[in-house]
Amino acid sequence: MTRIAIYPGSFDPITNGHVDVVERGLKIFDKVIVSILTNKNKKPLFSVDERLDIIRESLKGFDRVEVDAFEGLIIDYAVKKNAAAILRGMRAMSDFENEFQMAMFNRRLNREIQTVFLMTGMRWIFTSSSGIKELASFGGDIHDLVPPFAEQKLKEKFHDVYTTNR
Repeated sequence: MTRIAIYPGSFDPITNGHVDVVERGLKIFDKVIVSILTNKNKKPLFSVDERLDIIRESLKGFDRVEVDAFEGLIIDYAVKKNAAAILRGMRAMSDFENEFQMAMFNRRLNREIQTVFLMTGMRWIFTSSSGIKELASFGGDIHDLVPPFAEQKLKEKFHDVYTTNR
């Protein structure tokens, strides 16, 4: 039996912290499905298709990873994908309350699917997609915060800033 975990998020863009969680998740699960939750309340920098491409390129060295997108409840998606768990990365205590609440809602909806929390590696504890986007928007150095393809795509989005500041 294949043990599958869903790793949901906006991944706008994927960061090295996300990659760290995927890598460590693969030590626990046979397969990790990195899936973009399309949230109508958020205004992402990258389209879903752009994010799918960035994630696929950033994780191309991992053979037990699938990249996908979904709408709706994560628990319904997890059932559809035959997942045993929902994988969540946490950076700091500030993430805990919201993540705990979501895990309890999901457990109420389906007691068979577990939520597994992995603490982000210390190197990435203060790394967030929103912080990286802000840094990139001002032409800041994001080289060691995101995979190379994500860095390239961020620099393309903020092309004018990077060409003016350099």
